[in-house]
Amino acid sequence: MSGDKTYNVLFLCTGNSARSILAEAYLNSLPGNRFKAWSAGSHPGGKVNPIALDVLRNARVATEGLRSKSWDEFAVPGAPHMDFVFTVCDNAAGEVCPIWPGQPMSAHWPFADPAAFEGSDAEKHAFFLDVFRQIRARIDIFTNLPLAKLDNLSLKKRLDDLGRNPAQAS
Repeated sequence: MSGDKTYNVLFLCTGNSARSILAEAYLNSLPGNRFKAWSAGSHPGGKVNPIALDVLRNARVATEGLRSKSWDEFAVPGAPHMDFVFTVCDNAAGEVCPIWPGQPMSAHWPFADPAAFEGSDAEKHAFFLDVFRQIRARIDIFTNLPLAKLDNLSLKKRLDDLGRNPAQAS
C-alpha cells in the first residue's frame, strides 16, 4: 500500500439506502484526497432513506449526488478498481451480506439496519444517528491506520478487528 495513492473504497449492503450511503458520504467528506468512497447494494432499493439524508445534513456532510445503486455499476469495464470493500450489513439480524469478487482488501463491519428500526419519528432519528456515530468511529480509525506501513496480512487483521471491536484496531 502506497502512501501517496488515493484509495478507492466501496461500502456494500443489500439495499444501499442507509448504512452504506452514510459511510460513503462520511468518508468522502473527510479532508484530503487519500480516499474516494462509493456505495452499492446487491439488491438496491432505488432510493436513499430520507432519515439518512437528514442525519448527514445535520452533521454538515454533503448529500449531493447520493443515490441507491447496484453493485453491477462497479463490475463493468472502466469502473474504478477497488482497494477496499466493506460490507456493513448486520448478519446477526439474519441479513445476507453481499460478497465482492476480486482481490480488494475486504472486511465485514456489522451495523444494525436503521431503516428497519420501528418506533416514533424521534426514535428512528435517534437510531439512525447512533448507527451513523458507529460508522464514523470505524471510518475515523480506518483512515488513521498507517496503510503504507502495513503488509497485507497485518492490514487484513486490523480491518477484521475493526469489524469486531473498533478499539482493538487502533
